[in-house]
Amino acid sequence: MDASAGSAAAPVLPGVVGRPATELAARVRSGELSAVEVVRAHLRHLADVEARIGAFRVVRTEAALAEAAAVDASPDRATLPLAGVPVAVKDNVAVTGEAATDGSLAHVPQPAGEDHAVVARLRAAGAVVIGISRVPELCLYSATDGPGTVTRNPWDTARSSAGSSGGSAAAVAAGVVPLAHGNDGMGSLRLPAAACGLVTLKPGRGVVPGPVGVNSWFGMAENGVLATTVDDLAAGLAVLAGAEPATRADAGPLRIAVATRSPVPGVRLDAAGRAAVDAVVAELRAAGHTVVTREPVVTPAAALGTVARWLAGGDVDAEGLGLDRQAMEPRSRTHARLGRWVRRAGLVRPRTAEAFRARMEAFFADVDVLVTPVVAGPPLAARPWHERGFLANVAANARWAPWTSAWNLAGLPALVLPAGPGREGLPTAVQLVGPAGAETRLLWLAGELERRLPWRRHAPVFDPDQPTG
Repeated sequence: MDASAGSAAAPVLPGVVGRPATELAARVRSGELSAVEVVRAHLRHLADVEARIGAFRVVRTEAALAEAAAVDASPDRATLPLAGVPVAVKDNVAVTGEAATDGSLAHVPQPAGEDHAVVARLRAAGAVVIGISRVPELCLYSATDGPGTVTRNPWDTARSSAGSSGGSAAAVAAGVVPLAHGNDGMGSLRLPAAACGLVTLKPGRGVVPGPVGVNSWFGMAENGVLATTVDDLAAGLAVLAGAEPATRADAGPLRIAVATRSPVPGVRLDAAGRAAVDAVVAELRAAGHTVVTREPVVTPAAALGTVARWLAGGDVDAEGLGLDRQAMEPRSRTHARLGRWVRRAGLVRPRTAEAFRARMEAFFADVDVLVTPVVAGPPLAARPWHERGFLANVAANARWAPWTSAWNLAGLPALVLPAGPGREGLPTAVQLVGPAGAETRLLWLAGELERRLPWRRHAPVFDPDQPTG
């Protein structure tokens, strides 16, 4: 990994690192800043903090500066929505000239000959890929670590940044990039956002191009972005979706359901998580929305169908990547072996997802949005979880994160935003879920909550606007 700033060693311009993506892009479009200046400044900050957070597998110093120079020279610079914005890309999609490892050392991947569709759209919008962010093996787990590396939460480096988009989340929370790519098969965008105090949206099925891996875990996984503001999230999502950002249209008073019961038996929400939901509910009522208590029912068939896709998806991706199964991490070998059995037994059944999606669409027949917790407590410890067995990983994941995976099976949009008093120096968050096509509604509501309950955009120790010496 080239973690030095190389030719990025010029003094950092004040007021560049730590600014929102939409602001930086506007300043590059106007000519106030050059893309090279913006990228160089962020590479310097990356070099300062990377040793403490471990967010990147690859840092593309020289390539990023060359791409930034191309943005500056582009005749279309004044129209690019992400002109000069440094971004991180998760290590499971193709970036031209880079090898995507999917977090595994069990193969020798070849450099990609072309970009994945979402990377191509980011670059066409003027974004500059400064690095490839770390993931757990096959993106299967809710902590990001592997042999020789543990990705840490910038808010508390004794805690994980979560997973599987943990490297991307750590980079954004530490101010290394204002926007990062990730994807979400059972919460892999939303869990890192909750852990690191960010805002993200898992789009509904078909909104953003795939695939993620071989077959998006049988349709459960979607690409998206992590950001520090709703405007940045809307801009990034619009680029990936090939649409215009839409967060300002007034949706009017909404009918909003609140549900806090865990879908996983025996898991209870901690006091800080409850306080976050209560704070959001109070603001929603104050804003004129109607709030009711209503619990969606996650049927046993839906729960088993989700787990079946997760297990089988790991096996399909291991097969598609040509992994040496004996060289995989022990937890992943067990996962893939169970996934092979699930596939052979025919337990991945399309009708399971279709029935659950219909049930959840019926739930939204008389409510516009559902508010839930995201996680049951603080993030997992930053430790080498890959050295522990499959059952230890599954138990830790299930106890911490029971509220996200149902919406992957249903293929419905779900947004996570920071909210509430926090828990012992760490952020807290809530989840907003809507019916098919509700991405704009969720972004609008998140923007309203951002104005009423503003959050700190970066982890304090890493905040570029507030140096700690």
